Amino acid sequence: MIHGISRRAGWVAGGVLVACAAGVTPAAAATTPSVSCTSTRAGLADKLKKDITAALATRKGTVAVGLHDRTTGTTCTLRPSKAYDSASVVKVTVLATLLWDAQKTGRALTSREKSLATAMITKSDNASTTRLWKQLGVTKVKHFLAAADMTRTVPGANGYWGLTQITVTDEQKLLKLITARNAVLTDDSRRYIRKLMGAVVSSQRWGTPYGAPSDVAVHVKNGWLQRSTNGWRVHSVGTFKGGGHDYVITVLTHGNSTMNYGIATIQGVAKVIHRDLAAS
Repeated sequence: MIHGISRRAGWVAGGVLVACAAGVTPAAAATTPSVSCTSTRAGLADKLKKDITAALATRKGTVAVGLHDRTTGTTCTLRPSKAYDSASVVKVTVLATLLWDAQKTGRALTSREKSLATAMITKSDNASTTRLWKQLGVTKVKHFLAAADMTRTVPGANGYWGLTQITVTDEQKLLKLITARNAVLTDDSRRYIRKLMGAVVSSQRWGTPYGAPSDVAVHVKNGWLQRSTNGWRVHSVGTFKGGGHDYVITVLTHGNSTMNYGIATIQGVAKVIHRDLAAS
């Protein structure tokens, strides 16, 4: 999320560069590499590959997709190693770093930290994120990334957390960490992250949750950022459990002419993923 977007390029709260999108020409989807899917459930991989490909067939911009469903052993990827400016999806990493660092000394978050974390995730508040980013420092963020094996994520320099470089591969690793027991995040830490991602304000619950069945628990964090190159970055990461499935989805995009165009692209992908898994 980016506040205060103006007609002139400039740095805004949270160290995120924004700029007018005039003259931006999104890259054509013609060069899109093929979607790759595997599954232990007969026919599911082929169905997902076909439907995700069709959902993106007429969309402009550069899209990366990650899906992993533990229940059916299903994984789909598209451009898993492509780097994108993170915008506000990095806020999940900031929260995970905060909790991971607190775990090391066995301390609970302070009331101030809880207030900042809640605003950062549920409202995508940039000022709260900047305060936590400064408190932690890039070194601690890097140490968390190493512990989480998020080797392709590069924190934004000079306090510009919104320009952190992220990939589908690493975002999927993070989502898996917050949805299953592991040695990096405690059960309490994981529950806290999911609690906040499950309480995102309604106006920001677009993206990967689109089309999720009503009996599926949804946790989401989105990000959007306009720059003078590659137009709008619009991203969505989400975790989903219920209806006999336990899955995580990441969709990263740039080269969108508008924010709404990027949202529509993400939701086209999410809709077919939820539908195909529900039918499997």
